[in-house]
Amino acid sequence: MQAGRLSWKDVREAIHEWILSGRYGPGDKLPRDADIAVELACARSTVQRAMQDLSDSGIVERRRKGGTRVRQDPVVRATLDIPITRREIEDRGGLYDYRLIERSFGKPPRAVQIAMNLSDAPDMLRIEALHLCDGRPYIFEDRWVCTTTAPNILKVDLSRDSANEWLVRNAPYTRFEVKFFALNADQRTAELMATTPRSALLAIERTTWLDDRPITHVTAIAAPGYRLLSRS
Repeated sequence: MQAGRLSWKDVREAIHEWILSGRYGPGDKLPRDADIAVELACARSTVQRAMQDLSDSGIVERRRKGGTRVRQDPVVRATLDIPITRREIEDRGGLYDYRLIERSFGKPPRAVQIAMNLSDAPDMLRIEALHLCDGRPYIFEDRWVCTTTAPNILKVDLSRDSANEWLVRNAPYTRFEVKFFALNADQRTAELMATTPRSALLAIERTTWLDDRPITHVTAIAAPGYRLLSRS
């Protein structure tokens, strides 16, 4: 890769490989961020972002003025990136399609306000959309977007471009929460997902924030047979 073109994920993987290969073992102190930046020909801030992720994953331990060490007993944690559904479908060899079901504006229900840590939410953009794989329902999204945090989404043609992909690419978040649960399809959901009422479906509820400002809350309901893969 060209100098300066490494992403923080590239740098994270390079450092992780140093640890897996035994170049740095449990308890070993890693080089300074600045030295790693020189070795990998990238920005120091890129190394810092990579190191923070390794620390959050329980692989290294960072201490102010004490440097960074490989943990003696690494904490095994699965990491989940927010996926772009189009890419997820295309990566498995499927033909992607997208349909906007409804776009509206109003006050989110109490459950969504609680999920966003809001006591009195402003009106928000609501987007209901269906992602399809090979012409069949794949994921149905019921999404609320806080337009004071992500105002530019109001300029997006949501009949053509999915909020999922636009937000991943254009609304960086500092933290997110995700919940997984099963639900029984009601009549409308069953019709949208081409299944029978009361079918058991996987639901993924996700909320993102920029610092303390909510960006979006989405409930994504997956079609029967959907599989979620996580790597650490």
